[in-house]
Amino acid sequence: MSEPVDGGLAQLLPDPDRPRAWTLLLDGAPQSHVDLDDPAHLDFEYQRRLGHLIDLAAPPGRPLRALHLGGGALTLARYVAATRPRSTQQVIEVDAALVALVRRELPLEGTWRIRVRAGDARAGLARIPDGWADLVVADVFSGARTPAHLTSVEFLAEIRRVLCPGGLYTANLADGPPLAHLRAQVATAAGTFPELCLVADPAVLRGRRFGNAVLAASDRELPIAELTRRAAGDPHPGRVEHGRTLIDFTGGATPVTDATATPSPQPPARVFHRR
Repeated sequence: MSEPVDGGLAQLLPDPDRPRAWTLLLDGAPQSHVDLDDPAHLDFEYQRRLGHLIDLAAPPGRPLRALHLGGGALTLARYVAATRPRSTQQVIEVDAALVALVRRELPLEGTWRIRVRAGDARAGLARIPDGWADLVVADVFSGARTPAHLTSVEFLAEIRRVLCPGGLYTANLADGPPLAHLRAQVATAAGTFPELCLVADPAVLRGRRFGNAVLAASDRELPIAELTRRAAGDPHPGRVEHGRTLIDFTGGATPVTDATATPSPQPPARVFHRR
């Protein structure tokens, strides 16, 4: 089925290998994958990496207070609900028409504690109480690009404000050669959080192709060894960069401020930037 939403043309395509699974496309680019029978199944590469971090955010099964900036088909909110029952979640998604479509065609379980609000991610973030969240997941794209106001030190200061002590921030970033945006985002996070790491396809980290990288940051030590093991075992293995190697990766990039921020780069033609 196809339906116009605020962000373009949304399409839901059935997964031929899974009876009640669907891929959501926006203007032809894969945006989310949902399996209604198995919400713990993560099909997209970057979502599996975010799933690893969600798994490692707290002991298995412990409920979380999770904030999702960007909702899409609510894949990761479903994942948290399925793997960590009794979690309390808030989702902020700017595309109200997309939210309505997803609620209608890919309904949430009635017992899940997921509140979905339509609105700008940063404006919604400002309304979250200090220290409320155990986990913040940022996966916000508009016209295939992350909006500039969601890339700055001021934005990350708000993220850190809403995180509880020991809370985890994760973000889906997209970039390609020469990786100027990704390097600057790492430098920006390094100026806000004492601990961080980056997970991506080695070819993306080497600047050989456009792709997704998942950033994780916290005020506590990250589970690097276990994350490395999980990422290496994925169907498309990822590499984890952290510590001195990650700082060196920035190549001297400076943190982004509201005054200097720009959107993430436009993906090259024919590249599905979110798969």
